[in-house]
Amino acid sequence: MRNDPPSSPSNPSRRAFLRNTGGGAAAAVIAGCGPAQRDSTPGQSVSPAAIADGPNIEGAVPITLRINGKDRQLRVDPRTTLLDCIRETVALTGTKKGCDHGQCGACTVHVNGRRVNSCLSLALMHDGDEITTIEGLGTPDALHPMQAAFVACDGFQCGYCTSGQIMSAVALLKEPCGPGDAAVKELMSGNICRCGAYANIVAAIQQIRKNK
Repeated sequence: MRNDPPSSPSNPSRRAFLRNTGGGAAAAVIAGCGPAQRDSTPGQSVSPAAIADGPNIEGAVPITLRINGKDRQLRVDPRTTLLDCIRETVALTGTKKGCDHGQCGACTVHVNGRRVNSCLSLALMHDGDEITTIEGLGTPDALHPMQAAFVACDGFQCGYCTSGQIMSAVALLKEPCGPGDAAVKELMSGNICRCGAYANIVAAIQQIRKNK
């Protein structure tokens, strides 16, 4: 077995060098795996979020959103999506966050009477716009006809996608759509139901269309 020559501070041995550098590298890796430290500097945001009636946050932009008939004076980070603004700032959580990529339709709301995926739209883009969420369609004591039809036709199971399905279904009533089920399915194809309640959803929509 080879013996390392004596070492001194100015001439460290190979073993001492590896021990010291290895320990430093391990410490760096462990530190990198720890939780990220939040920046607690006042006036700075650690994530894109909207601020309702808040102080003059650096970088925030004032906007007015008319949501369900009520004007909301907000200050938002320019990166805030309409979905996050509705859910986290205005606290209307009926609009759901599903895929966050515009693929499932759970976040569907109406903007100026047209349906949009709110996860794909920045809140800043809708300054002054009229926005309707599921909370603006009806109340537990006075359901919107489409909400009542979903209940009557059992158009939901887990219910997570239901608000988006109903918002799209209400918008469909004002859009060009053929009379058959196939046409309804085509216009509702942007809304995914993982429980597979599609037949009952179509039945609910057709019930309202036939009664118009």
